[in-house]
Amino acid sequence: MEALREAWRLFQEGEYFEAHEVLEEAWRQAEGEERRFLQGLILLAAALHQAKSGRKGLRNLRKAEGKLLGLPSPYLGLDWQPLLEEARRRLGA
Repeated sequence: MEALREAWRLFQEGEYFEAHEVLEEAWRQAEGEERRFLQGLILLAAALHQAKSGRKGLRNLRKAEGKLLGLPSPYLGLDWQPLLEEARRRLGA
C-alpha cells in the first residue's frame, strides 16, 4: 500500500500532520481490521502532532491504543509498536 509507505516515511521525519493526511484517504477506502489499523495510525499521528505542538495528545493516544493493541506488530509490513512507545514517551503516558 503506497499510502502506508509514504505515511511511514513522514512519521520517521516527524511530519505527523502530513502522515495523518496521507492515511486518511486510505482509511476511508479500507474495511475491517485494515481500517481499524489505519484509524489507529491516524490517531497516533494526531497525538504525536499535538505533542510536537506543545499540546496534550493523551486522548488521541488512548484512542490509538484502543485501535492498535491486539493487532500484531508488524502489521501490513509496518512495525508500529516502536511508534506507539515513542508517543507514550513524549506524552508521559
